[in-house]
Amino acid sequence: MSADLFGAFRLGELTLANRVVMAPMTRNRADADGVAAAAMVVHYRQRASAGLIVSESVPVSAQGVGYPFTPGVYTEAHMMSWRLVTDAVHAEHGRMFAQLQHCGRISHPSLQSGGAVPVAPSAVRPAGQAVTYTGMQDFVTPRQLGTEEIPGIVAQFRDAARQAKRAGFDGIEVHAGNGYLIDQFLRDGSNHRTDSYGGSVDNRMRLLNEILDAVCTVWPAGRVGVRLTPENSFNSMSDSEPQKHFEYFVGQLNSRGLAYLHVLEGDMTTASRTVDYHALRAAFAGVYIANNGYDLERAQHAIRCGHADLVAFGAPFVANPDLVRRYRDGLPLAVPDPGTFYTGGDTGYVDYPFHPDEEARSA
Repeated sequence: MSADLFGAFRLGELTLANRVVMAPMTRNRADADGVAAAAMVVHYRQRASAGLIVSESVPVSAQGVGYPFTPGVYTEAHMMSWRLVTDAVHAEHGRMFAQLQHCGRISHPSLQSGGAVPVAPSAVRPAGQAVTYTGMQDFVTPRQLGTEEIPGIVAQFRDAARQAKRAGFDGIEVHAGNGYLIDQFLRDGSNHRTDSYGGSVDNRMRLLNEILDAVCTVWPAGRVGVRLTPENSFNSMSDSEPQKHFEYFVGQLNSRGLAYLHVLEGDMTTASRTVDYHALRAAFAGVYIANNGYDLERAQHAIRCGHADLVAFGAPFVANPDLVRRYRDGLPLAVPDPGTFYTGGDTGYVDYPFHPDEEARSA
């Protein structure tokens, strides 16, 4: 029998109820100290029927923060608040990975301790504006990290991995995409270094490799995923040869025995797609999660033809906490309201109903 989106799937030591992944989506619902709010417990519990939930991006340190009201995982209070979330997901028999992130240059001095300038591989100012507590403000020219500072960045990811384990997550996803710090090192549009972290593909991948080495001292490789976004221009990103470079990166990751590779296929800001993602998938023998604009029909095709092992859905999960059931049973989907994506509070977060013929879950 051919593979099916709704069949159980073995992810290393974990059995997932289905092949539907809830994609990581920043929703800005934590408090100003980065503590996960009570509404986040409800939000994730409501969506625990996904085979796997990947959390919203979780800053690995105060330096890694790039947006207001994002939940961290670098203090005891952060860890304890996430424990409430993972306990709620597990009570519904769900699985959840924490997506670990450092925003790098996609931050602003007002979000940094002591008003520090954000760090980056090179002092290349991104186009656009940062989201701050006082509104949109122009990005600043970041400070190039000294070579001697890189071990400190690696340590931030290792320590966050430890905290994520204490918080009860089933694994972690290293966010190496979307124009954040690791991605800034990977792509030559943002990495102009001439030391051992710049220039060649080997050098540009060095930070990611060192981070993976570090977090795999905390978690077995089979509980560690990586997210890549080869051609996404979000956050003023570019690369001279994304096909060539990312086929190399993926080939190198292939030897690590990771839980999965999670790939955003295409450019989420322009809907263009110039990279051959079948070639990227062919370069990775492990579990491959396809992401970006998938609907039920495309997802089923990707699973059945072997292009993907799991498929991640973003916006549909916002408005449909019971998305798995709606897809499986052919029920109509509710439409999300983008105006409430980042506004805080319960509206547009925990108030989307389950399908009427299913008993609504209480908060």
